Amino acid sequence: MTNQTVSVASVSSRAEGDIVAGLLQSAGINAWISADDAGGEIGSLQLEGVLVLVAAADEAKAREILAETAS
Repeated sequence: MTNQTVSVASVSSRAEGDIVAGLLQSAGINAWISADDAGGEIGSLQLEGVLVLVAAADEAKAREILAETAS
């Protein structure tokens, strides 16, 4: 078993990342966000964006859900 995670979305804020991760979690997919913003304290540090991560095994399903939502 692997603990590898992959990014399925890159968004501009922690709040947007939380929404995307929540959408995936509501579909039964464990999702996390990764942001270099001092734990949410310094939002201006999000220069590289906020990544939404899932387990590699869930990547295809997560991308399918996100594509359906974007339509």
